[in-house]
Amino acid sequence: MLSRFVVVVSAIVAVALAGHQLIPALGGFTPVLESLLPWMGLAVPLLLTGAALARSTAAAVAALVPGVVWAAMFGSTLFRSPPGGASDLAVGTVNVGVRNSASGEAVRVIAKDLDVLAAQELTRGGPAAKQLNKMFKYHYPVSTVGLWSRYPISETKPLDIGLGWPRALRAVITTPKGKLTVYVMHLASARPGETTSRDSSLAHARKLIDADPSKRILLLGDLNTATTDRGMRGLTPPLTDAQNAAGDGFGFTWPSEFPITRPDHILYKGMTATKAGVAPAAGSDHRAAIASLRL
Repeated sequence: MLSRFVVVVSAIVAVALAGHQLIPALGGFTPVLESLLPWMGLAVPLLLTGAALARSTAAAVAALVPGVVWAAMFGSTLFRSPPGGASDLAVGTVNVGVRNSASGEAVRVIAKDLDVLAAQELTRGGPAAKQLNKMFKYHYPVSTVGLWSRYPISETKPLDIGLGWPRALRAVITTPKGKLTVYVMHLASARPGETTSRDSSLAHARKLIDADPSKRILLLGDLNTATTDRGMRGLTPPLTDAQNAAGDGFGFTWPSEFPITRPDHILYKGMTATKAGVAPAAGSDHRAAIASLRL
């Protein structure tokens, strides 16, 4: 019985890993499964333990199958090294947490070595905004999102990404290496069984990116979409994920105490990512995503 159980579960895990994109959305439950795909590798040692207890060679071989599939999908993520090299711009994004009384300290630590920072869940005149205004000469807040830069910001525009109110923005930053179009977005939330609003805001984001003729585009924000969520196919491509291109590991950002997924993203085109990672954000339930870019 145990041997058969191991074989069946091994097959289910392998199929879920390899064929997750073929599984129907099931009312929004499948994207949640996809958000946790990297963690499915933990099933392999448990299955191997079961095979050992059953003293079954067939079960042991079956248990290795999902391990091989997982390694093919995510092994390079664990062993890749950032490309490194010269960079022109250090950027970051953080959801500071709307009820976070320590948000000022959070952004102070995150932003001290950055040239550009995007923030979400801001409160007007709150500690995060006040602190960033002291640190950066240029800034453009819109509702609960904002952009801060060491270089001039122009061509600013608030954006409605299908939520009925602006929770995104577009701006152009003039860097020493030329102009850079920046989007800051906080997409709708996704919950088990309910991703309709999130999917709609993702579609709005893609339309904005597709219609933008800019040579260089940077999208920063809490997209409420994990790197492995099928929804990211709407943005990558045409954009490139900095963590996938230059990060060390999975770069999980949520929840902050023990991150299990990555809803916070730095996406770009027309540039090269040289380094990417995460940083703690005091008091927030998110960690910050940071990256270095060569223009």
